[in-house]
Amino acid sequence: MNSHDFPRRTLGRQGLVVSAIGLGCMGMSDFYGPSEEATNLAVLDHALDIGVNFLDTADMYGVGRNEELLANVLRRRRDEIVLATKFGNARAPNGDFLGVDGRPEYVAAACDASLKRLGVEHIDLYYQHRVDRTVPIEETVGAMARLVEAGKVRHLGLSEASAATIRRAAAVHPIAALQSEYSLWTRDVEAGILPTCRELGIGFVPYSPLGRGFLTGAIQDTASLAANDWRRQNPRFQDANLAQNLALVNAVTDLARARGCTPAQLALAWLLHRGEDIVPIPGTRRIERLDENAGAARIRLDAAELQSIEDVLAGHAVAGTRYPAAGMTAVNG
Repeated sequence: MNSHDFPRRTLGRQGLVVSAIGLGCMGMSDFYGPSEEATNLAVLDHALDIGVNFLDTADMYGVGRNEELLANVLRRRRDEIVLATKFGNARAPNGDFLGVDGRPEYVAAACDASLKRLGVEHIDLYYQHRVDRTVPIEETVGAMARLVEAGKVRHLGLSEASAATIRRAAAVHPIAALQSEYSLWTRDVEAGILPTCRELGIGFVPYSPLGRGFLTGAIQDTASLAANDWRRQNPRFQDANLAQNLALVNAVTDLARARGCTPAQLALAWLLHRGEDIVPIPGTRRIERLDENAGAARIRLDAAELQSIEDVLAGHAVAGTRYPAAGMTAVNG
């Protein structure tokens, strides 16, 4: 696929144009076991070579190391990249989580720190990673708006915000995108959050669009995961939940086989068919998986195929919450 003809989509009403599929970079530095820097850089370069220009990171991924990784590519290819990063999940230097921080002074300091690590003059899309329930969203977004006025940030985003919070935030400053979990096995945003985004002209960026790798069919048990892989703690990957969820994956795999694509491609194509305002950001540390994911942008599903997917989803209930109990308290804020 040529970089010049990779499909593009627009997030929000302010004209932020990105590749129809982005690249989530978190796993290159944290949560999913060890990785190798040279391989990660090769994946990042290959993404740009094929036209996947929407790179997603955050200051908390690897406690800054993920932004520093991207700096190696930004130094050489800044003009080709639509750069998204996030603030709000505060971590100590040793990686301990300190909580969510949306105070205006923290917003300003976090942005300056990210700009320094990334080695850039501006961030294209700056998200509040999690909503700080102790700080009015108007104060946080007001501080983010001042970053736009200062030229440090081009567009604003939220992550895991409720419909009510999105409305309040958008009243302060235009919001280009909401990033929240959305996939074949996580569809709760369809009830109120996604319609609110569409009413307000806010793009939607699904993270974990492949169910943290589970929807690819590659994970059959947690024994195959690294000892420090975060998914070992995820309720959906555990015991009876895992067995029930594998039934869904197997059904999706059958549909993909009939369609002549991989399960990952079917899962991404389904998301892309949910609306032109949706831009999923699957993560990977392998070039072959990157090419596979990017191929989903070319898949067209007809009405019968989409109905077959709906029928499978209706017949396979997902077992387990998408985060452990503590994590669930931070979503839909």
